[in-house]
Amino acid sequence: MDWQAEMVAIPAPPFGERARSEWLATRFKETGLIQVQTNTVGNVVISAHIDTVFPAETPLNLVIDGDRLEGPGACDNGAGVAGLLAIANALVESRVELPASLLFMGNVGEEGEGDLRGVRHLYNQTALAGRIAAHIVLDGAGADTAVTQALGSKRYQVVITGPGGHSFTDSGTPNPIAALASALTVLAETPLPAEPRTTIHGGTSVNSIPESAQASVDFRSTGPEQLVRLEVALHRAVEDAVDRCNTAVKAGTSPGKGKLSFTIEKIGDRPAAYLPADSPLLDTLRAVDRHLGLRTDLRLGSTDANIPLSMGIAALSMGAGGEGGGAHTQAEWYSAKDREVGLKRVLLLTLAMTEWAAEQ
Repeated sequence: MDWQAEMVAIPAPPFGERARSEWLATRFKETGLIQVQTNTVGNVVISAHIDTVFPAETPLNLVIDGDRLEGPGACDNGAGVAGLLAIANALVESRVELPASLLFMGNVGEEGEGDLRGVRHLYNQTALAGRIAAHIVLDGAGADTAVTQALGSKRYQVVITGPGGHSFTDSGTPNPIAALASALTVLAETPLPAEPRTTIHGGTSVNSIPESAQASVDFRSTGPEQLVRLEVALHRAVEDAVDRCNTAVKAGTSPGKGKLSFTIEKIGDRPAAYLPADSPLLDTLRAVDRHLGLRTDLRLGSTDANIPLSMGIAALSMGAGGEGGGAHTQAEWYSAKDREVGLKRVLLLTLAMTEWAAEQ
């Protein structure tokens, strides 16, 4: 709990995780881990993301009450990082001789527009990626679930710009918000299949004949083909909406000045994938459950495991024990009650997977 509270007290917004990264590197060195650096090697990876969804200026007024920690990021992912340190210390203190290399990683970029950049960077190093046999992600609390199906998503920033003007004297000038609203309306009416489950989310702002309007659009699906279909629908909807506004000006139906233009920038791309039912990692997790008297509920989610799963590497995301709630709010909390059971689950799974990796 001391580790957890100490780390959570360090701001770590997207793209601003350096201080927390340095803190974790120091803890790794104190533990006795070797080759503590930005890039290292191993056959099995156990990781936990260190970033949060909260801006740097968010007040981190932490409260510790017995086995309970309250504050932004207390559980997501204070629990995961504390669990990562616990596993590292347990292995070092017990002097276990591992049959395969084990890489501990506190990675950045899991939340929001981070777009999994920490784990993505790891797997973009071809020499290292080719040596990874399994990847266990620690994310949040709990000891009875595992994310084995990666929810894919694509995120776009749509910006429509125009000449702008006074809301009365420049009446008739093409309005970026009107065009954007029209495009989003068309996009919202795009048919979505029941299976694979697919969703559209987005938003915009309100103004009067502004010079620009923008929206962030998020597509999510368990089927990669649906994400491609929605990407095409987005481009078509925006282009058609802008063309309609500009055509109205050309036809003389609007006395306004200038024309609209648009840009669509991809700001996030998380691949959809899943852990096969016959994966050794899943078989091992079930064996660990039987030993500890647990039963894991397999779930769908968007986590750091998306990247290795999409590359055919055995991976899953699981909690590091205890209980938590209020994720992504300033009322977030974590309770260490029964944390030991979750940590035993993680430790046994990690040890078993190093045995498996050594045989590959």
